[in-house]
Amino acid sequence: MASAVDSIRVLTVNTHKGFTTFNRRFILPELREAVRAVSADVVFLQEVHGTHERHALRFHDWPKTPQYEFLADSIWTDFAYGRNAVYPDGDHGNALLSKFPILRYENLDVSIAGPERRGLLHSVLEVPGHGELHAICVHLGLREVHRQQQIRLLCDLVLSLPSDAPVVIAGDFNDWRLKANTPLTECAGVYEVFERANGQLAKSFPARCPMLRLDRIYVRNATAREPRILGNKPWTHLSDHLPLAVELQL
Repeated sequence: MASAVDSIRVLTVNTHKGFTTFNRRFILPELREAVRAVSADVVFLQEVHGTHERHALRFHDWPKTPQYEFLADSIWTDFAYGRNAVYPDGDHGNALLSKFPILRYENLDVSIAGPERRGLLHSVLEVPGHGELHAICVHLGLREVHRQQQIRLLCDLVLSLPSDAPVVIAGDFNDWRLKANTPLTECAGVYEVFERANGQLAKSFPARCPMLRLDRIYVRNATAREPRILGNKPWTHLSDHLPLAVELQL
């Protein structure tokens, strides 16, 4: 039997499909090394490719496996992928990498209207000594009216979970107008780790000069310690978003 785990390290990062800002350079191998260096137990990924046939022909170092599997490598034994956008050359969506067993997962379609496809990737992890932990990887829409509807769907999902279970919600909320935070915390009983520690949400976008508070980590039934914005090199050129990290005491 595995020893009980007292805390878990969480990382969330919008991978920008493995390219630098403005898609100037393919840097997924470098991104993998940076993600590994953080030593997170659970990694929330947004904008990750499952497949892309044209890029596979164009870039000599394009992985032979899906991007999320390439990033997991031999470090994260379990991974889940929620395919959201599908197009002639391939697909992309959210993914979760975990050092703990993923018991089950589902991708909840929260697309509202038009071509923009969005999903909530809900994974249930088995954490030794604590039973099930619910991890929800989020990437909300670009339109305010869509985000408000998606927040309500996210609230419904959280409220459907066991009230005593640890819950972690992380990802890119695209909430540059800061209208999603209060409804989510009030309806779902979660708190945002940077807001509780510092009195405000983390600035994460754009990576080289962050001004907007787009990326978040919300938790329920867990205590956050030392939330960090990874704002130094190499992160400033690995995506257009800065990653967020935190340690959670269960």
